[in-house]
Amino acid sequence: MNIDHRPIRATDKKWRLFRAWAARHPIWCAWQVTYRCNFRCRFCQYWHDPMGRSAEPTVADYASGAKKLASLGTLLVSLAGGEPLLRADLPQIVEAIGRFHFPFVTTNGWFVTPVVARDLMRAGVWGVSVSIDYARSDRHDARRGIEGAWEQAWRAVELLSAARVHKWQRVNVIAVLMDDNADDLEGLLEMTAARGAYFMVQPYGRLKTGSRAYEHNDGPVAPRLLELRRRWPNFLSNPYYLSRFDDHLDGGVSGCRAGRSFFNIDSTGDIAICVERRSVPVANLYRHNVGTILRRLRSASAGNVCAECWYNCRGEVESLYRPGSLLESLPTLLFDRGMARRRNAKPEEKVRHAFASGDSALYNGRIKVGPVPTGPE
Repeated sequence: MNIDHRPIRATDKKWRLFRAWAARHPIWCAWQVTYRCNFRCRFCQYWHDPMGRSAEPTVADYASGAKKLASLGTLLVSLAGGEPLLRADLPQIVEAIGRFHFPFVTTNGWFVTPVVARDLMRAGVWGVSVSIDYARSDRHDARRGIEGAWEQAWRAVELLSAARVHKWQRVNVIAVLMDDNADDLEGLLEMTAARGAYFMVQPYGRLKTGSRAYEHNDGPVAPRLLELRRRWPNFLSNPYYLSRFDDHLDGGVSGCRAGRSFFNIDSTGDIAICVERRSVPVANLYRHNVGTILRRLRSASAGNVCAECWYNCRGEVESLYRPGSLLESLPTLLFDRGMARRRNAKPEEKVRHAFASGDSALYNGRIKVGPVPTGPE
């Protein structure tokens, strides 16, 4: 398939994504743009990963890599890390990948300013997920290791919502379910809904630290999550994905499709079947052709019996290969539903929504949600 440098239209991207899914090519790529991080989260060790000291690809490298991957079809590309906004050129990376694919960004929100939010949205990002784990600032800040992280994360949600330039652009809050925050989820849903944003959740992954200390351990959680999803229209996580949380916590979910439906690219271009297998890469994006990459991914995925994780990048993608679950996700994939329906907004939340909608006269600085952070060096 010959791919030129012209951006592919949104409708054509959706068709190409469907063709990739029908051909059983991978449809999701987690692309780690950096392993550097300004946070010191207790439940993640990426912030002291030695790969954070490695050289990182240029924007031109991302452009050529995205074009090469486009021969598989259009992919959902998650740009993460580390903290991806430690790269000041992230909007340019988003633009390069967005020519052929659907780029999404996951961030702790610390470096989101009005200019950063504007540049990301104008670059064509399809969605941005901001990590917020608790309904109270002190608990979130303690787990994330940075004072002011909670307030700045909410400020990031509002700035990103205000900067949207396309109706399909979506802002999410994503929480990690841990040992002590199950009761915070409805509060987070309410605060997220008041800002016209969506909410997603994924369970803590012990592979990140080698410890089970942060795993949810307070009884079955899947029924609670499904009930919350029924009551909150902005709860975006697929119900099949949510229904398997307890299975994950009680022995794991078998049948992992890593290497077949999704894969990982690290900050040096090495490709592995998933982010937790990056120590055993099967190919390199810049040194190998797509045919070789695809064959090696399929070979490495054969006989995979790993059941250790139930990350969003695994469970949400695997939901798309079950007919009922696919139907649940189709509206999100096919229609331009960037702004979530708001529910039970309080007066002060209406002011926040006015700000998120761009009504600066109504906002008028009446709600302060944290200091403007300095940018990365």
